[in-house]
Amino acid sequence: MSQIPVRRALLSVSDKTGVVDLARALAEAGVELVSTGGTAKALRDAGLQVKDVSDLTGFPEMMDGRVKTLHPTVHGGLLAVRDDPAHAAAMEAHGIGAIDLVVVNLYPFEATVARGAGRDEVVENIDIGGPSMVRSAAKNHAYVACLTDPADYAGVIDEVRGGGTTIETRARLAAKAFAATAAYDSAIAQWFAFADQGERFPQTLPLAFVRHADELRYGENPHQAAALYLPRQPFAHGVGQADLIQGKALSYNNLNDADAAMELVAEFRDGPPTVVIVKHANPCGVASGDTLVKAYRAAFACDSVSAFGGIVAVNRPLDGETAEAIAGIFTEVVVAPGADDDARAVFARKKNLRLLLTGELPDPVRPGLAVKSIAGGLLVQSRDGGRLGDLTVVTKRQPTSQELADCRFAWVVAKHVKSNAIVYAKDGSTAGIGAGQMNRLESARIAAWKAKDAADKAGWESPRTIGSAVASDAFFPFADGLMAAVEAGATAVIQPGGSIRDDEVIAAADEAGLAMVFTGMRHFRH
Repeated sequence: MSQIPVRRALLSVSDKTGVVDLARALAEAGVELVSTGGTAKALRDAGLQVKDVSDLTGFPEMMDGRVKTLHPTVHGGLLAVRDDPAHAAAMEAHGIGAIDLVVVNLYPFEATVARGAGRDEVVENIDIGGPSMVRSAAKNHAYVACLTDPADYAGVIDEVRGGGTTIETRARLAAKAFAATAAYDSAIAQWFAFADQGERFPQTLPLAFVRHADELRYGENPHQAAALYLPRQPFAHGVGQADLIQGKALSYNNLNDADAAMELVAEFRDGPPTVVIVKHANPCGVASGDTLVKAYRAAFACDSVSAFGGIVAVNRPLDGETAEAIAGIFTEVVVAPGADDDARAVFARKKNLRLLLTGELPDPVRPGLAVKSIAGGLLVQSRDGGRLGDLTVVTKRQPTSQELADCRFAWVVAKHVKSNAIVYAKDGSTAGIGAGQMNRLESARIAAWKAKDAADKAGWESPRTIGSAVASDAFFPFADGLMAAVEAGATAVIQPGGSIRDDEVIAAADEAGLAMVFTGMRHFRH
């Protein structure tokens, strides 16, 4: 039967948004209302006639409300196949009435966890009866409609008024209901595994994400479909949760690049004004300065060609002068904690430019998992929250205070450059970046060439690699990469160390008069 009249509805909700209006519309359509606990009180307070579940079951709510709907009268009324003679006979024999509509949303487990409640309160907010009713109703969607989202109330009311719910609607609501209970159970499993039991990689990895808005226009390429999914947790924070103030909808590549830019600029969230320019998920210019506009100009000068059509991220609210500088070339996306009225007015003239305001930048050392799909499975690792600790000077010459500052700056940037990564930096600005090469020597040469090209375009007397510090995301396996940095004019080096040829590399650095420090930590980024 495609259309099922609704004669009896069971309502039991934690989130009472819209439930009174729904119940009133149902009552006006002649539907009998059955409810539990706080929901029944809310409906009675609104002047509606409601039958308690205990009136159906013959058992009172007990054990502080833990047991109220777990009863054959309830689940028989939900699960009965209406046109099966045996089912109909069982209903008749045991006085079970059919329930045609279930309205349920679940205890606020995730919100309870998010506000830091104690373990006992968290466990008490694990809903049992609600998911059971949802699953029963959704399984029997051939006859029963299951509402788990207030956004669906209006459409169901229209169908009830029109004679009954349709099979198309019931099937759609069933799919949504099973997704809701799956995500709910996933949140509980995550809490038990990670928070309660302290597991790093549980035997089963429970993940639940919700699609954000509509599908994206396409993926990395036009022939690929794509969508953005966000975690259900209310405390999640990133480009997916940022406010799009203006511009076209964000594409797959926009989001990927904006995330890369935001993650890098977040490393400087407590530092001086800093600007990051990203192209194809790799930084092409990074700089700190006294002001945002000075930082932007220095970052832009590092690679003005790659900056065209790039993504800009800043660690301070945007002002008008900086916005004018950014708007001077075609820029796809700007990511910032905020923007004043002058900045917004500047960007408003660039209608295709996307302005993303994050409100704050995420903690760069926050815990979490990084997940990457491979054929047939997932690779999962902890996020790279590694920070510089004590540095070991391995050369005869000690770095100067300025060289040490440039080493630290270059190292932070190199952490966010695809491997093999080489980054030259001077006076708080990148001078040249070499990314994603199959050997470190080529990365060093490319970074040096980019620095020379930048100097030629800017009319500088010499490239900014002269007197710079150079960072390598992993050790130099041979001295040749180091010598390329020497040829580019670097005077200080920061690298993890750990090669079987460290002695050879250190000797080459000493012969060239370099200062070199080891971090003991690498930052591969594939």
